[in-house]
Amino acid sequence: MVTRILAGVTYEYRALPVAPETPRDSLRQMLAIHAEFGGWELAGHRIYPGGKRTITVRRRLRAEATAPPLPS
Repeated sequence: MVTRILAGVTYEYRALPVAPETPRDSLRQMLAIHAEFGGWELAGHRIYPGGKRTITVRRRLRAEATAPPLPS
């Protein structure tokens, strides 16, 4: 997991390795589940020689997750 700030918005990134034999429909379904239930969106897709793929997804971090705690 990597955290980056782009244009004042903080994103969390995650790389998902995908085996060459994974069918396209299964990959599409996996990404749809990540997007619907985890709030992830597609940030990048790489295909390497031999068919191995790496999908990079990102999601915006909520303000309360990044804000410092309030003083007591």
